Amino acid sequence: MTAGLGVWLYAVTSSRVAEPSELTGVSGEPVRAVVSDDLTAVVGSVPLEVFGEQPLHRHLEDLDWLEATARAHDAVVSALVRRGPTVPLRLATVFRDDNRVRELLDERQADFGAALALVSGRTEWGVKAYGDRAALTAAVAEARAANEGGATGAGAAYLARRRAQLSAQDSVERDAAEQAEEIHTRLVHHAAAGRRQALTDPVVSGRRDWMVLNGTYLVDDDRTDDFTATVTMLGAEFPGVRLELTGPWPPYSFAGVEREPG
Repeated sequence: MTAGLGVWLYAVTSSRVAEPSELTGVSGEPVRAVVSDDLTAVVGSVPLEVFGEQPLHRHLEDLDWLEATARAHDAVVSALVRRGPTVPLRLATVFRDDNRVRELLDERQADFGAALALVSGRTEWGVKAYGDRAALTAAVAEARAANEGGATGAGAAYLARRRAQLSAQDSVERDAAEQAEEIHTRLVHHAAAGRRQALTDPVVSGRRDWMVLNGTYLVDDDRTDDFTATVTMLGAEFPGVRLELTGPWPPYSFAGVEREPG
């Protein structure tokens, strides 16, 4: 490789996928293929003065730079996903040269093969659940008051409702967590795989909504309508919880073959 250049890794595909000669990457570089047996790593040569370890660490703290770079990275990955099964690599995976990339393909051949088989014919979707504390409290209180059901007279009925309201206020966090777990479990039944991700920090997202679920789901392409209908149904079934469906996305959550660059 030319001095001063590193190799940015975008994704791994099958060698049967056409070489992405028309794509450009995070530094405007032409994207190319590094092939090992039946695997192809899609890479680009990037200047180390920008994408080397130290300058990259500084750049990643610049949110505007990070957003632009992430968009460029994802544009390459998304184009590859449209061509065939693709295992995307995380942002900022930079190697010294092509030989290091081939070593990765050789060392992790079985892992990449399994990941490609997993994502073949499937797409990642995201489902976020946001809770409304007041609505959740009211819904739980109503259900608990109805379950008691034995109170007679207006005074007794009022006291039963009040006890239910106070109890619901005390347990709203736990109740929301239980509902989020049930929603996730039921969505997994309609997907090939599902994962609960860390809840997004409001400082990062810029939203003040109370997030109770951040799930990603790998869905068979021929079951997309079934999955989206299930999200709609669950959104109506759980009062006080609003579901937000996002996607389709490249299967970043289900790659599972990361290794430290070098």
